[in-house]
Amino acid sequence: MKDYINIDEILKKQKQYFKSQSTKDIRFRIKQLNKLEVAINSYEGKIIEALKNDFNKPEFESYETEIGVILSEIKHAKKNINKWSKPKKIKSSLSSPASKTYLYNQPYGICLIMSPWNYPFQLSISPLIGSIIAGNTSVIKPSELAPNTSRIIKNMIEEYFDEEYIAVIEGEININKYLLNQNFDYIFFTGSPMVGKIVMSAAAKHLTPCTLELGGKSPCIVDKNADIDISAKKIVWGKLLNAGQTCVAPDYIIAHKDIKNNLIDKMIEYINKFYKGNPLESLDYASIINQKHFDRITSLIDYKKVAYGGNYNKENLKIEPTILNNITVDNKVMEEEIFGPIIPILEFDDINDILKIIEVHKSPLALYLFTKDKNLEIDIINKISFGGGCINDTIMHIANTNAPFGGIGSSGIGSYHGKKSFDTFSHQKSVLKSSILIDVSTKYPPYTENNLKILKSLFKFI
Repeated sequence: MKDYINIDEILKKQKQYFKSQSTKDIRFRIKQLNKLEVAINSYEGKIIEALKNDFNKPEFESYETEIGVILSEIKHAKKNINKWSKPKKIKSSLSSPASKTYLYNQPYGICLIMSPWNYPFQLSISPLIGSIIAGNTSVIKPSELAPNTSRIIKNMIEEYFDEEYIAVIEGEININKYLLNQNFDYIFFTGSPMVGKIVMSAAAKHLTPCTLELGGKSPCIVDKNADIDISAKKIVWGKLLNAGQTCVAPDYIIAHKDIKNNLIDKMIEYINKFYKGNPLESLDYASIINQKHFDRITSLIDYKKVAYGGNYNKENLKIEPTILNNITVDNKVMEEEIFGPIIPILEFDDINDILKIIEVHKSPLALYLFTKDKNLEIDIINKISFGGGCINDTIMHIANTNAPFGGIGSSGIGSYHGKKSFDTFSHQKSVLKSSILIDVSTKYPPYTENNLKILKSLFKFI
């Protein structure tokens, strides 16, 4: 009950603060970005330590995927916020002669940001940047499954920001439910499709707009004419980053039957090279977040299909990179998103095989294609619905702050990053400014036959 009262007080304060108009000043927003940048640099060591304690994340990966990418995003936002926020003049309609039409960017108000555990710092702070640059106040609910990082986020935000502007609320599922029952002005959620449905249902009760960044089984297609060495290298890196606990990780591989075995051999070669032949003891290889997920992932290993790996360490919750060969869509590992270091290999002969496989889990968050065939590239892009992806690479499409990131269908609603973050957390309101010198008299009653003729003629030109 005490937690709920505290939440109510925070929301009341944020409503009052937003009404003060302070957050709408562009200079204020830039000041907050500067403050956030200072806070992250100050807390860098503590963030890395927290990520290490939560799931043994290597320091390099922590900086690369959690800290560095956020600092880059802040820099990009500071550079462009003045341009993004300016009212934009657009073409007016002939139905309103001598008028001018403008688009104004308006903040929503109080935004709820619900972040996941797999990249607990990045996926809390990246949406926060969008909320800040759009002029909102923010409530962050970090995942309780990464408690050390959650605590660091809370400590950092409380040290540098007043809770009437940005607040971090920790807690278990009951806190999530209570927050979702409140009347926020915008909800930004990152997590599983299952929980995403709950969030969207809760948002519907208040007609609250929301962005859902979800997941799904992201395919990785390797054509027979692909560079097998570079394909294997990039697939292994993308799949095993954060031990596979990445929403845009290649979930499974669809390899052409003529090169499948060669690809597997090269992947094994790079796994051994990256982790010096012993991933379970490597300091460069992360652990699984908790026992529940460890048990879920290991249950997906079909030892009759193992081409490499299959071992695990219950003490440090590490699972060896495990390649499963001769997999079909009917196997257990293909039922849901793996979110771990299991690599199923399916095979194809032509594009129809690819389409049939992906249709089972359609509209993935990401898709990766390794090929030198321009026609196949065009076919895959045009014929398959997916959130975003790469040709001859994995993961890297999300690193471009100029490109929006988001899913489609079951993998998400809406997108963000860079200017798209500003757009996502802003409402564009159109304003028409009419001339008082010219007025179209035919639009007023009483309507005559001549009025109708003029109207029909007008609409031919609009």
